Amino acid sequence: MNLLTVSPYFESHRGGVEIVAGRLGRELARRDVEVRWIATDASPPPEAPPSTPIRAWNFAERRLGIPYPLPSPGAARAIGRAVSQADAVLVHDALYATSVLSVLAARRRGKPVLLVQHIGQIPYRGFIPRTLMAIANAIVARSLLRRVDQVVFISDVAARYFADVRFRRPPAMIFNGVDAAVFRPADALERAGMRRELGLADARPQALFVGRFVEKKGLRHMQRLAALRPDVDFNFAGWGQLDPETWGAANVRVFRGLSGASLARLYQACDVLVLPSVGEGYPLVVQEALACGLAVVCGEEVTRADPAAAPYLRGAPIDDDPGATAAALSQALDGALADAGSKAERASFALGRYAWETAAQRYIELLEALMATPSERAAQNERRADLNHAAAS
Repeated sequence: MNLLTVSPYFESHRGGVEIVAGRLGRELARRDVEVRWIATDASPPPEAPPSTPIRAWNFAERRLGIPYPLPSPGAARAIGRAVSQADAVLVHDALYATSVLSVLAARRRGKPVLLVQHIGQIPYRGFIPRTLMAIANAIVARSLLRRVDQVVFISDVAARYFADVRFRRPPAMIFNGVDAAVFRPADALERAGMRRELGLADARPQALFVGRFVEKKGLRHMQRLAALRPDVDFNFAGWGQLDPETWGAANVRVFRGLSGASLARLYQACDVLVLPSVGEGYPLVVQEALACGLAVVCGEEVTRADPAAAPYLRGAPIDDDPGATAAALSQALDGALADAGSKAERASFALGRYAWETAAQRYIELLEALMATPSERAAQNERRADLNHAAAS
């Protein structure tokens, strides 16, 4: 199978969508899928899978903190050529211009499209960006979700938001995976060594934020929380316009350029992940934190993304009242820190439920079904029915 993967950025941009796109592409490539990745040149392409950068303008992110690259006029031709060479197209998130161009190109060439929808509506503070996104979801996202052959949601939150769409096939739910070889809990001796290496005070609670430093991630709430809780150290791993280093807080530290194993060590050295983000569905960093055994404080919306994970998450209401939100986060933080003893249980749950191997196999099955002839689809359905009957017996 020759598969074209399309996302707005390459994973060097370090956003959740593109990190998932890269990891999923490599997992599929390990299963004899010929993967080519196309994304904008706003960040460097990876060594694997093979990639094609397309020219784009990224001024919306630089000026407004909204990650939305606009492909150049010649990008449509490059996407069209890549689609022509593929057997199927896997598109990440419906709102992006790269997604629209890819779906249109695939429809013209009769290529099947599987679209992974990561998010629903982002409740931006500003009326204009909030309204623009609602309009874009109504006009662009819903239109694309109706046109593609198969939709996959990565959280129950996004699935509920788009539940009124008339899909061509019933949408699937596939949670993002976690690399169990990298994200795992550390024992007390390992954690003590990591804290010394990272310069973290062993006697103080260590909270962690992972993600881009932008509004939707809840940076203004994190600033209030850090001021409210001088007894806790707050570690930030990421980058962006709302830089915590500018807060001048003694209990705030920023780590840059971490990924994979280096990021996992920071997870393992800390006690709790705090992520007051909105409109994200089920952020991958929550799953990574759970796999490392961390307690998690997040917005109430995230606690509904995977009902099975709800017992392991402490939700707080995230709203436009910074003082009330910080107070709610502080209360949830106390509960999470008191629950540090459940590390092994959280890690066991996450590593058992979120496995890239399982996720990749489900994607392959969906793609093969899209490419199958009517007789092959009938045989597949018959085999599934036999397996279901045997399991029920």
